[in-house]
Amino acid sequence: MSATHHIPGIPFPLTASEDSTWTVDPSEKSVKVNAAPRSDIFVDPGSDGQVGAETLLNAATLLADLPDGDFQFSARVSVDFLAMFDAGVLLLWMDERHWAKLCFEYSPEGEPMVVSVVTREVSDDANSFTVHGGSIWLRVSRTDGVYAYHASNDAQTWRLVRIFVLDAPGSTAQIGFEAQSPTGDGCAVTFSQPNFSTQRLAHFRDGR
Repeated sequence: MSATHHIPGIPFPLTASEDSTWTVDPSEKSVKVNAAPRSDIFVDPGSDGQVGAETLLNAATLLADLPDGDFQFSARVSVDFLAMFDAGVLLLWMDERHWAKLCFEYSPEGEPMVVSVVTREVSDDANSFTVHGGSIWLRVSRTDGVYAYHASNDAQTWRLVRIFVLDAPGSTAQIGFEAQSPTGDGCAVTFSQPNFSTQRLAHFRDGR
């Protein structure tokens, strides 16, 4: 049976994916997980949607059904990077062919980066900017059915990563966390000071 966790700052319980172990520390207001070796959520755009060598849907997740309406969901993401594409992720999930990731990820050049992926049958993959250090704030927002991804060094000034629309008729949108290590033997990921609010994001472009 999948474990359910109550995390400070999030007003609803989240359910862990099968075989994933998440540790909640209320005193630190954090949740931690070790990504499994060779784990990812990615549908190779060259695979025609078929599961292949570069298509995986086996990463550790911690998700909850997303309430209706506008929202902002954020956390400070820290990753003990070891291998290419190790990442901590804020995940918007609808079904196996419709989802979107906002990632703090280790690039092929050995640099921490903010990366985003939106999957509509197959995945795209867009690098945003490099990060100095092992942590970054990430935020997912929805306003009037439009989603926005932002990142920040201080949770005060937010930098736009992308704006998009995503829908999967018949599916219930979920929000939460993911940890991955597609090419490596696993990595430790911490999500600190998570927060979910129904406050409307007024401006996509400047993040306020």
